[in-house]
Amino acid sequence: MKDSLQESNSTYVVIMAGGAGTRFWPASTEEHPKQFLDILGLGKTLLQMTYERFLPLVPKERIFIVTNRKYEELVAHQLPDLPVDNILGEPSRNNTAPCIAYATYKILDLDANANIVVASSDHLILKESEFLERVSSGLAFTARQDAICSLGIQPSRPDTGYGYIHYGKEEAPGIFKVIEFKEKPDQETAREYLDAGTYIWNSGIFIFSGRSMVKALRQYAPLICDLLAEVPYNSSEEYEILDERYPLTPNISIDYAVMESAENIYTLPADIGWSDLGTWASLHAELCKDEHGNAVQAEKSIIQDAKGNIIRVQAGKTVVVRGMTNMIVVDEPEALLIFPMDQEQEIKGVVKSFGK
Repeated sequence: MKDSLQESNSTYVVIMAGGAGTRFWPASTEEHPKQFLDILGLGKTLLQMTYERFLPLVPKERIFIVTNRKYEELVAHQLPDLPVDNILGEPSRNNTAPCIAYATYKILDLDANANIVVASSDHLILKESEFLERVSSGLAFTARQDAICSLGIQPSRPDTGYGYIHYGKEEAPGIFKVIEFKEKPDQETAREYLDAGTYIWNSGIFIFSGRSMVKALRQYAPLICDLLAEVPYNSSEEYEILDERYPLTPNISIDYAVMESAENIYTLPADIGWSDLGTWASLHAELCKDEHGNAVQAEKSIIQDAKGNIIRVQAGKTVVVRGMTNMIVVDEPEALLIFPMDQEQEIKGVVKSFGK
């Protein structure tokens, strides 16, 4: 597959790996967020899986990891083959627009013809061949015209946890003009989107030429452009100047800063077995389960009169559960979480209340 999918020398991959992953507390912590965990029990962290997913597309020299400055050593440890200069440390967390701008400017300083894929480090993609084929189609499209593409996911259910993309005319095989981005809907609206057949989930995976992104930033996010465009990238002064300017950038997502305003936005609907693994419930949906819907990550367990739970305990421990339904149980050295799955969106707020 590597020979057939390998893109041109101007294709680059940017993996965003700076999030704190607080919804996965207590497994995910500020010191060791979920992208650095083997959350699926497969022997690889989410970051390692994402990095390896792109190797058939580009060599390691053209993969860049953008992370918080405090995680640079952790990235280097988990990806020992990645050139250390390809680990880009953000001095502050300012959301995805500054993150993508930083990586784009740095790569353009190396290659004025750069064509870039941006992806999160903590997504699950089961159909990796189909994923790479769709990405390759997007790269061919953005290489020949001024366009920014978002990979869209064919919805399998009326989910209220994702933003949606409403698309219209097909501009190239499998590539459609975006009409509008929609915020997370209520259940009735999500069902209407599904029935319409022209709405897809917004995956947060983007494809664009460096020139197109810089043009969009200049028009729709001029403050980010003013602060980051003139940093002396790929020099000994890069971090010093970045430390001064990056924290001054607005805390804003690329969706709000660019995608919802620009005219040249397209989407590639895809069926790739995708999940953003944003919560314990989304992880529960992807894990192997017993006949009663219990997903158990434990060396030894006795589960009786229980259904629909996710249970994760430390290595070497035996877990015994009886009479429990739709609960999250996560046992870590410094904390134990027992929480109703249908209230999991509140975990982040609970954790924040005691400073974790």
